[in-house]
Formats: sequence, C-alpha cells, structure tokens
Amino acid sequence: MKKGLLKSIAFLGLAVVLLSSCAKVPQAEIDAAKAAIAQADSAEANVYVHESFVALQDSMNSIMVSVEAQKSKLFKKFNAEKEKLTALTVLAGEVKQNAIIKKEELKVEVQNTITEVKALIETNKALIIEAPKGKEGKAAIEAIKLELDAVEISVNEATQLFDAGNYMAANDKVKAAKDKASSINTELTDVIAKYKASKGKK
Repeated sequence: MKKGLLKSIAFLGLAVVLLSSCAKVPQAEIDAAKAAIAQADSAEANVYVHESFVALQDSMNSIMVSVEAQKSKLFKKFNAEKEKLTALTVLAGEVKQNAIIKKEELKVEVQNTITEVKALIETNKALIIEAPKGKEGKAAIEAIKLELDAVEISVNEATQLFDAGNYMAANDKVKAAKDKASSINTELTDVIAKYKASKGKK
C-alpha cells in the first residue's frame, strides 16, 4: 500500500515537473525572434522585400496571440509556439539576407541606369544640332531643349538620392528620366529622318 502511495506521489511529482517545464513562457525564443526581425528591419527589409517583412511581422503577432492564449490556460503548453518562434527566427535571418541582396542589386541597377541616361542625354544634344531649324522646327526644338533640361535635373536628383543611400527613390526617379530621354530620342530621330528624306526628294 505504501509502495503504491509512493509511486503515485512520485508520478504526480514528475507530472508537475513536466507540466511546469512546458508551462514556462518561451521568453528566450520570443526575444530571439524579435531581435531577428529588428535586424531585418535595420537591413531595410521593409523597403526592399516589403511583403516578406510584413509577413514576418504578421507571423510574430499571430504567435504572440497564441502565447497569450496559452498563458490564460490552467495547463499551459508552449511547445508549438517555441517551434514557430525558432522557425520564425531563421526565416527573419533569410529575409534580412534577401533585403541586403536586393538592395545591392538595385544599387548596381541604378548606377547603370544613371550612366545610360547620361549617355542618352548627350546623344539627344547631338541630335538637336542636326534637327531642322525651320520656322515650326525652331519652336519644337526649344521645347525639346526644355524637356531635356528637366531630364538632366531629374538625373542629378537621382544621383543625390543614390549618394544618400536611398536607392529605391533614386531608381524611381532615374527610370522616369530614362523613359523621357528615350521618348525625346525617338522624336528627334524621327524628325531628322523625315527631314533628310524630304531633302532627298528635292
């Protein structure tokens, strides 16, 4: 009888230990996940891999809701939350690396686009010299010159944003400048081709 009682007490003691070990809030895992997300944020993941970063935050919020729900229970179990937090910490590290890679890729892309637009501006300036300067042509050329001046201003602004490390904004601005410079190039090329064709017929 005593042996049975001792066994029951021992079993209950083991159960209490097991339950108490499961019942502890996984604070270390929570802190690790929050730190990993903060590092991803510092790497500008919210800018360069926005959707992935938002998904991280949503997952963290969901896990914390689950943690709070477990805390309100009599028999608390945080095993599932621990696993999710560990996986989220790893994922946050991957998101951080992806942001770093994306930022570097965009940096190179902006540099190349700035170079392309500058070359296109110079080409357009040369084409302006070739363009017909008749009565109507003169007014059109002056308008094109103003447009080209605006493109140069945009490129300079994009360069300033680039130098400040704001690659996303620089990319948007220089892409718009490239589109405009390309449009001007097409317009000038067509005008000159038509002018030369008309001269050849005479």
